[in-house]
Amino acid sequence: MEKAHSLLLNEEACSQLREHQRAEFVFEWLRFLKKLLPATDRADVKHNQKRLVEQLTTVLMGSPGPPTRLLLGQCLALVYRVGESLMSSLTVDRCNEIIRSKDDSPSFLPTRLAAVACLGVLYEQLGRLLINSFKETVANLLKAMKSAESQGRCEIMLCIERILRGLGVSAVSCHRDIYKSARTCLTDRSMAVRCAAAKCLLELQREAVFLWSTELENVATLCFRAFEGSNYDVRVGISKLLGTLLASAVEPRQAIAPRPGSKRNSLEEVMELLSSGFLRGGAGFLRASGDMLKGTSSVSRDVRVGITQTCVVFVSILGGTWLETHFSCLLSLLMEWVSHARATQYLADAVSCRCCVSFILRATLGTLLGEKAQIAAAKEICQLISKQKRVVDAALHEGNIETRVSPADVAASQHVLVCALLELGSLLQDLSSTAAPLLQDTSIGMLDTVISVLLHPSASARLAAAWCLRCVAVGMPVQVAVLLDRCAERLNALKSCPEAVAGYSAAIAALLGAVQLCPLGISHSKGKVVMTLAEDLLRSAAQNSRISIQRTQGGWLLLSALFTLGPTVMEHHLARLLLLWKCAFPLSLKDVENELRRGDSFTWQVTLEGRAGALCAMKSLVVHCKDLLTDDVISRLLPLLSCAVALLNQLPSIIKSYGNQIKNAATVFRLRVYEILAMLQPKTYEESFGTVLKQLLNDLTGPEITACAELNLLPSLCYSQDLALLGPGLQDVDQHYIEEQLHGGGSGGGTLEYDTFTIFEKAQEVPTPLPPASALTAAAVQLFGVIFPHLGVQQKAQILEQFCEFVRQLKGARQQTVQIHVAAAFCCTLKCLASSRRELGSEEVQRPALSLLLGALEGSNLLLRCMAAEGLARLVRVLNDPNFTVSITLMSFDKLKTARDAITRTGHALALSAVYRYLSGISSPQYLSACVGVLFTLSQDSTSPEVQMWALHALSMVVDLAGPLYHSHLEASFTLVLRLLLSTPHTHVEVQQSLGRCLNALITSMGPDLQGEGAGVCAVRTSCLVGCAVMQDSQDCQVQAQAISCLQQLHMFAPRFVNLASLVPSLCEILLDYSVLINLCSSYLSLRRAVVACLRQLAQREAVEVSEHAVALVKELPRRDNTQLDVTIKEVGLEGALFSLLDRESDPRLSQDIQETLVHMMSSAAESNLAHWLKLCKDVLSASADSAAAAAVETQQEEDGDRYDDSSAFHAAQCENGDPAHFNMALAQEQRLHESADFLVLHLADLIRMAFMAATDHSDQLRLAGLQTLLVIIRKFSNVPEPEFPGHVILEQYQANVGAALRPAFHVDAPPNVTAKACQVCSAWIASGVISDLRDLRRVHQLLASSLTKVQVGRDVTSQLYNESTFTMETLAVLKAWAEVYITAVQGSGQRESPGSHLQQHSDEAGTAGPAGAGLLKLVQTDLATLSRLWLAALQDHALLTLPSQYSSQLPSTGGSFYTAETVEQARPHYYSAWATILHATALWLHSTGFIMVDEGPANLSRPVTPTSMGQSTSLSSVKSPEDVNTDRLHLILGISVEFLCSPHSGDQMENINSCLQALQALLEVPWPRSKVGNDQALSVELLSVLHRLIVTRESPSIQLAVLELVRQIVGAAQEHVKEKRHSAEVDDGAAEKETVPEFGEGRDTGGLVPGKSLVFGALELCLCTLVRKLPQLSPKLAGSPTGRGGQTCFLSNTDCRLVTSALTILSELPSICSPEGSVSVLPTVLYLLLGVLREAVKGSVGAESGQLVPGILQALRTVLTSPMSRAEKSRGAWTELLRCAMHTLLESWHSDKMEPGVDEVTMLTSLTIFLLYSGAEVTTVEPLQTRCIQAFRASLESKDPVVLSRSYQLLVSLFQGPAPLATPFILALGGHLVSQLEEVEKSRPQGPAELQAVQDAIRALEALVFAADETHRPQLVAVLLPILISLLLDENALASAPAASRSLHESALRDLMRIGPQHSAVFKALMASAPHMKARLEAAIKGNQESVNTKAQAPRVISKNTPSIQLKINFL
Repeated sequence: MEKAHSLLLNEEACSQLREHQRAEFVFEWLRFLKKLLPATDRADVKHNQKRLVEQLTTVLMGSPGPPTRLLLGQCLALVYRVGESLMSSLTVDRCNEIIRSKDDSPSFLPTRLAAVACLGVLYEQLGRLLINSFKETVANLLKAMKSAESQGRCEIMLCIERILRGLGVSAVSCHRDIYKSARTCLTDRSMAVRCAAAKCLLELQREAVFLWSTELENVATLCFRAFEGSNYDVRVGISKLLGTLLASAVEPRQAIAPRPGSKRNSLEEVMELLSSGFLRGGAGFLRASGDMLKGTSSVSRDVRVGITQTCVVFVSILGGTWLETHFSCLLSLLMEWVSHARATQYLADAVSCRCCVSFILRATLGTLLGEKAQIAAAKEICQLISKQKRVVDAALHEGNIETRVSPADVAASQHVLVCALLELGSLLQDLSSTAAPLLQDTSIGMLDTVISVLLHPSASARLAAAWCLRCVAVGMPVQVAVLLDRCAERLNALKSCPEAVAGYSAAIAALLGAVQLCPLGISHSKGKVVMTLAEDLLRSAAQNSRISIQRTQGGWLLLSALFTLGPTVMEHHLARLLLLWKCAFPLSLKDVENELRRGDSFTWQVTLEGRAGALCAMKSLVVHCKDLLTDDVISRLLPLLSCAVALLNQLPSIIKSYGNQIKNAATVFRLRVYEILAMLQPKTYEESFGTVLKQLLNDLTGPEITACAELNLLPSLCYSQDLALLGPGLQDVDQHYIEEQLHGGGSGGGTLEYDTFTIFEKAQEVPTPLPPASALTAAAVQLFGVIFPHLGVQQKAQILEQFCEFVRQLKGARQQTVQIHVAAAFCCTLKCLASSRRELGSEEVQRPALSLLLGALEGSNLLLRCMAAEGLARLVRVLNDPNFTVSITLMSFDKLKTARDAITRTGHALALSAVYRYLSGISSPQYLSACVGVLFTLSQDSTSPEVQMWALHALSMVVDLAGPLYHSHLEASFTLVLRLLLSTPHTHVEVQQSLGRCLNALITSMGPDLQGEGAGVCAVRTSCLVGCAVMQDSQDCQVQAQAISCLQQLHMFAPRFVNLASLVPSLCEILLDYSVLINLCSSYLSLRRAVVACLRQLAQREAVEVSEHAVALVKELPRRDNTQLDVTIKEVGLEGALFSLLDRESDPRLSQDIQETLVHMMSSAAESNLAHWLKLCKDVLSASADSAAAAAVETQQEEDGDRYDDSSAFHAAQCENGDPAHFNMALAQEQRLHESADFLVLHLADLIRMAFMAATDHSDQLRLAGLQTLLVIIRKFSNVPEPEFPGHVILEQYQANVGAALRPAFHVDAPPNVTAKACQVCSAWIASGVISDLRDLRRVHQLLASSLTKVQVGRDVTSQLYNESTFTMETLAVLKAWAEVYITAVQGSGQRESPGSHLQQHSDEAGTAGPAGAGLLKLVQTDLATLSRLWLAALQDHALLTLPSQYSSQLPSTGGSFYTAETVEQARPHYYSAWATILHATALWLHSTGFIMVDEGPANLSRPVTPTSMGQSTSLSSVKSPEDVNTDRLHLILGISVEFLCSPHSGDQMENINSCLQALQALLEVPWPRSKVGNDQALSVELLSVLHRLIVTRESPSIQLAVLELVRQIVGAAQEHVKEKRHSAEVDDGAAEKETVPEFGEGRDTGGLVPGKSLVFGALELCLCTLVRKLPQLSPKLAGSPTGRGGQTCFLSNTDCRLVTSALTILSELPSICSPEGSVSVLPTVLYLLLGVLREAVKGSVGAESGQLVPGILQALRTVLTSPMSRAEKSRGAWTELLRCAMHTLLESWHSDKMEPGVDEVTMLTSLTIFLLYSGAEVTTVEPLQTRCIQAFRASLESKDPVVLSRSYQLLVSLFQGPAPLATPFILALGGHLVSQLEEVEKSRPQGPAELQAVQDAIRALEALVFAADETHRPQLVAVLLPILISLLLDENALASAPAASRSLHESALRDLMRIGPQHSAVFKALMASAPHMKARLEAAIKGNQESVNTKAQAPRVISKNTPSIQLKINFL
């Protein structure tokens, strides 16, 4: 293919290729040429022009295929445009010659078509250059038209369209001729020609004014004829043409010369034209009059559907503003259509017309109008309804004969009302809460008007009104309860009016159905009201025969609808229901027979209606309340069902006796029996099988069956992908609402009055149930499928034989109907067999089964064949017999070889692809090869496009099923597909569609292999791209859609090879191009879906590139009608265009894709393009707030704004993970200077404004999204400082906005979910610490206070608009918000210096909330009394709700304080989200009161007092003592916390764990709970085990620290308890009997600690766990493992050190809570761990932070050594022994570690000193310990490190000052050493500060030694000390030059001398006398000192200059 990429065709390469490859080669060359020519230099082109034109002409003569001919024309035109254009006329002449040629052979046809195509493109591109030859060309083409076949006619029409486009107004001379020719084509038998003619006329009307002026009527009639027998494409094309013409007629685009008689048409005249077609069809006068004589209705459905689409196009082109102005006129004209007698002669016709008019209204009002205009339209419709209602009222009440309105008018009015009410409902549902003011406007009285229609005499109008009320309820859930009450009350009042009973019961049922779509639900009491109403209606039905039927129907309708409320509501009513069911049916089968002898036709009608209703209620039970369907209930329903089945047998005789009036009732009854039986297990009603089967066979094959619309029956039984063979599926077109009618068989569409019981279904759109007869057939097919598997083999065989026999015997239409029914029933059976895993049966069943399916497979109906192929696949799966499978495939192969007719070949081709569908794919290469061979052959049979289409479709299925096995056939398949794509004519679109599916399957089969580089892979990849290019150029939208999805697949597997620069513009072009008509942006839904799905995938990977390509496209797009959308794309980019599309799309899948695309684009592009996205955001929101008219971006509606807002919140969250600069103003501003980046914080004002706009909108959804955004903003930005005002935060300036956004949410009428969200924002705002001013704080606080008042009033007073659980939600949200505020206030005011303050969640806010903190606490304090009560009540509710299900019987029967018994399940999640914060707040409150009961007076809660309210109720507080109340409260908090901390799923809730731990900490700081916990050992142990589990399973450091803090508190509580016990025992027993004092503390007198019962043991485990996790080296087991000692050192972070220290602190306290014996058992462990950690710290193996550890370790060591147990009599000996061992260990480890570098000697010495000082003489004075200690000190005194020396001297000081037995040996051993070291100093004076410190510490030590001696020896020692001090003094000269350290030493020695001398004056004097040199030295020093003092006073500056700089540092020491 690379050889094809050249300017001239490489003929040599081309000639070597085979025929089909040559076509591909040429096509590729032309594709390349088309891209190359515009970029080539003009001279080059001119140089090669002659040769190029020759080559192109050769291609033209070589019969090119359809895609090639179009490209060829484009290339020729380009050559002339870029090169020399004068020669173009020669080519035109050449083409004309070819067209004139008399050669009619088929082989010449492609050349002739190519010549036509080339002419079109040449004229389009070169335009007026060719003006001279234009007339001749057109005449030539029109002449050729007369003899052309369909391909030629189609191509000529398209060619003329292009000529017209190229020449514009210059072509005016030929307009009339072209028009005449196009007229005949418009009604051509070939659909493709009709489409082409429509396109041609659409182009013609741009310049040919006569089309929409003088000829308008003729064109309209012509179009109506064109609609007859049309397909979907034709309807779309012609409706576009006619709609455009009519729009031009009403609002001409250019001024017309005022010809006589021509005038501007009015809307009425245009609509008159349309209505003539709608009512009379497109027939001429003669045919119409003939029909009138015969009395048949002549308007075919496709004409009506076509006209409907035309009307939509017409209004869409005129636009939204026009529609607003002319709406009332348009509405009344449309209503004339549905009220016209011709349109509503038969019910099916009337339904179809209503459907059409509804579609017009929905498609125009729903998409063209903004909110305000929609509200105006709703008012208009409302006036229409009341007008109609007045007419009917007049008709019913006027006694005057003259003025009476005829019954025909009433009948007409019902259809008008149905259309109006349904549209009104849709409008109100879309507007949702925005329409609230509309309902409150009394001048319109909207609800009254709608409700008044409930009394209309016609059922369809009543049902439409009921549905309209339901729409109101879905849009505004606040109305549900109001409307229910109103309807219930009216129903009660008007029980005796039949219309009222029917109307109001339908309305109530519809409203109950709406509850399923209202998240806030309705109150339970409403269910009880409806239940009572229904019972009442059923009981009173027999009283008055005039309204029996209505009451019976109404009662059962209400009961059926009630079930939609779900099992929680219905379980209370089930007993009454069972009773009602029992009354509806005879008691036994005997009674059924007796009934037949009684009654008349009316009683039978009532009876049948009643039983059908009862059965429907059962069905509703099964569907909506499966949980209530226990065995007991089923056993009580079965006898009733068997009576119903028995009655089926009697129906024919009843109908015979009482005539046809009751036929309809009988049909409905049968339908209901079938429906309920199909839902139950067939085993339960086995004895009734006989009766049921007999009925079923009769319904499927009997003489009186009507044709069931196959489209309602078969598609669900076909394979979904096979349905593509039938043309575009209904789901894939925008107009499916009206298109359904064309497929609906005789019945037209469905409508509500066919089955009232569908009114409560959960659908968003109006249900359209089928007429009872059709529904009956569908139900019979279902039920047959369910029962058949359970029959015996004989019976199965017999039935299937019977089926085959019927099909054989019957003829004509009836045969086809029966065949469809029986085949469907059997396929349904196979489907059921597969799911129930049952057997079909033996050979005798298989034979008829197979013949039944094969008969269907060769049936003439397409759907039937599809279903039969799927049936075969299922049959093979059910039998699972390889021989059978092979026999079927062989038979199909044989048939395909011999059969010549299309039907057999298509059916068997599909069967081949289906057989292995359910056998996990094709696994036999032989079968695959055979299959591929046959299908290849069939797919090339160009004589029958139908066979080609089915064969290719089958091939695509085979590719899917064969998987990797297919790889050997891939290349051949690609070649085939490409060859066919290049040769299939445009008229066979269906073949192209199948080729597209094939290509898609082949690409999927290749998969990632497409990325390969081999020659084969490259060839395949090129084939794919060429194939996609051919399909993209197709005229057909379905084919284009497939091209896009193929490219999408390619992009997934081989993204490098898909060129986005060409793909993205082509996608956008589709979205833009078709957006000319707003409602029909590409008029094909499937194409739009494909485009958006592809964009979504591209945006996931390359969002930025996608945006850039889109904008680039619009800049260079030449457009004639510059639509609004491309303007928007220029301004707002692709994302803006997608937003406006989202606003108009109703298809859920498409909307979802657009949203995801936008989110991907935002998340990747918004970082760089923030301002643009925020502007978009703002536009969207402001549009939804004050919805302007329907300008392109302005119509963003709710869901749109909502989406956007969510995504902006989403974006804020996105950025959080990104750059910190987004949340820091100063950083953002600074970075913005350096780079052109953009940051969120710079747009904070916009963000807040958007959140504010959303939060104050009408729409509740938008309000919630706005509040959520506000919450995100507060959380993200609350700590961002304001750079311009230090000490302030950036959010302070927005206080007013936040307050204003919150206020409406606390309004009395605000929905509870909005208030709940606002509470959350409120508390976050107060807690954020942004508000520093008390006045501002008070404003926000006021909002919360108002909500608290609302909660206190309680749920009884609130009008019950919503479900009770919403009260729970709101209450808990309020309490949680208050709790958060209280926690913030307490922490901010610093009232509670929490020992776990490191854990405070708001530690960062606590800082900022300084001054306001205390004020905030004051504000909260006023409500604390109330709050604390409510908090405790909520916690108690929560505690009850968390009980396991087996205790559910213990729950209070009335419910809790804030939930009712019925709403337990709905209430749980609300408690779950709030309890932790409330728990924390309650604990803080109890902490602040110190558990001292304050009598707060009577509780001001109006809630009923339940026995569970803990001491808050006045009646009970007198009974319980304060002690009991406190105990209850403590246990409540402990219980909730322990339950939660134990639960396995607390993992995702770190905040809740934190809250729990903080609450427990707060409690344990108060003495009373501490004593409770201390007293209760079991409780403490339980707590410890929970905490142990927590510390093992949670990695968060803050949680681990908090756990250890709590353990410390628990151990402390136990310590206090033991102390208390010991103290009281001593006081009681007196000191005399010390021996008998009982032992308190754990371990008693045995010293044993029981795991699981022992607090000490639990604490030990927990500490050990913490220590070993941080320091695995401690554990002997782990020491050898990689994590332990063998591995590298584990470095501890700051937090780790804190954890280890906490654990050691706890360890050191443990011995003190043991008895003496117990302490002895614990001590070894404690010491082992302490010394182990110490050793690690000393070795420096814990990393740099070990300095933090050491003080903690030493403190813990000291605590252990000073423990009272070490001195207790019983344990003293053991302790002494153990402590000696510990000392020994310490010394040993020092000895062994000393060799290692980096050992911390100082710490080692310090710990030794602690041992020596605190562990008593009997431990330390033993040998060899004492000697080794002395050695240790001596060694350290010889250290070279001044720091070690310094510390050693300091420790000696403390030792020398210790008790004599301890100090003496050290003094004796180390005194001399000390003196000699000091004497050395004179020779080597200290050089640096560290050395100086060491000398000074040595002097301190010597001084301590002197003062440790007794009085008698002291003088001698002083005599040693003084000379040493004097020796440190310097003389004057030395002093001046000495270094700083030396000088400091001199000064300190002098100070010491001045201090010690006077104390020991005698010794001092003696020394001075005996040593004159000392005396002189001293005097000189003193004198020098005096002088220096004086000089300093005089000239401080001078000295300061000479002072060495090091001085400063020393002074700091």
